[in-house]
Amino acid sequence: MTLVVRPLASSVEQGEVEIVEHKGIGHPDTMCDGLAEAFGGALARHYAERFGSVLHFNVDKALLVGGASRPELGAGQVLEPMRVLLAGRATREVRGARVPVDDIAHDSARAWIREHMHALDPERHVRWECSVRSGSSDLVDLFLARRGRGAWLANDTSVGAGYAPLSALERAVQAAAVELRRLAGIDPAIGEDVKVMGVRRGRAARLTVACALVCGPLADLGAYVDRRAAVGRAVAVAASEATAGQLGIEAVDVNAADDLASGRIYLTVTGTSAESGDDGEVGRGNRANGLITPYRPMSLEAIAGKNPVSHVGRLYNFAAQRIASSLVQTAVQVQEAHCFIQGCIGRPVGDPALVDVGLRTDGGAPIERRLRARVQEVVDAELSHLSNPLSERPTGAMAGPRAR
Repeated sequence: MTLVVRPLASSVEQGEVEIVEHKGIGHPDTMCDGLAEAFGGALARHYAERFGSVLHFNVDKALLVGGASRPELGAGQVLEPMRVLLAGRATREVRGARVPVDDIAHDSARAWIREHMHALDPERHVRWECSVRSGSSDLVDLFLARRGRGAWLANDTSVGAGYAPLSALERAVQAAAVELRRLAGIDPAIGEDVKVMGVRRGRAARLTVACALVCGPLADLGAYVDRRAAVGRAVAVAASEATAGQLGIEAVDVNAADDLASGRIYLTVTGTSAESGDDGEVGRGNRANGLITPYRPMSLEAIAGKNPVSHVGRLYNFAAQRIASSLVQTAVQVQEAHCFIQGCIGRPVGDPALVDVGLRTDGGAPIERRLRARVQEVVDAELSHLSNPLSERPTGAMAGPRAR
């Protein structure tokens, strides 16, 4: 492994403009991420419990094709269910024993919908299709080669990226997302399909929120307007508190495309725009930290549904985030950290080809030998976790803003 430690020129917060986005759990793209992640986690658990080890799989491909609906205040119906296609590769047979991949896909997907979507029925409102095939022989052999090497081997050439700490705008968008999740959990009129866009100019920010409201509990247009206003107030309070005075929240615009005079409002039957034509796909939304941050280091690698023990496109995004966070938290002189990890297929996951760490120090102080040694310690500790046999245990859900 080559380790590069270099200075960072400036902080994102010193720039005149910053843009941050978050797609809520009911957004079609995030739904695809969640469904792929649930499927991958269920497969990993099945393999580990039945065969004693996680086996080769990558189910990081999912596509949602929106349906059709007729929402009306106080009522509404789904006219055509949305379609969800789960795809990828998985081990379907082990020593003559069949692995019920299709059943695992369908059961995990339905369970995910029931856990996260309060108005969407996974039986009536969704048509499911599983098109997972067996893995290519070279990747399966590469996966099995770990048994003779004592270490998991990377099954892709990829890069992960992470940074710390969050900027004030990132904290504001994150807090808004958490508040919207909380509201959807206690108010049946608020759907899980939300999107928050934060734009900062100088020390002032404006948030634009798209929030799918559920038609059934809303008796009339006045009820819709009241609920929309309540969402805006709650988001404004949460975002302001999260910035701790570092940023002024000038305005929160909720459902900005509404035209009350013509009756055009953001109304749904199920709490997600996927019911009426909006489509989704894995990897088009939140990164590993639950945010979309084009002004920050990012990898476009989709982490959802990837194998939790060998796919560096997943592992290195989480590891890079933890390395950056650990350096900010434990190295007093480090104000900000960026981390990139690049791995090569066939190489042990705990031995990437390159780790690139950028540091912004207090007062712009030079990166001296002691700090470089601390970086080496943090990197080595994190990478050792990837090589540890305990990492065979399936990992949990993706990181990101949560209300519970």
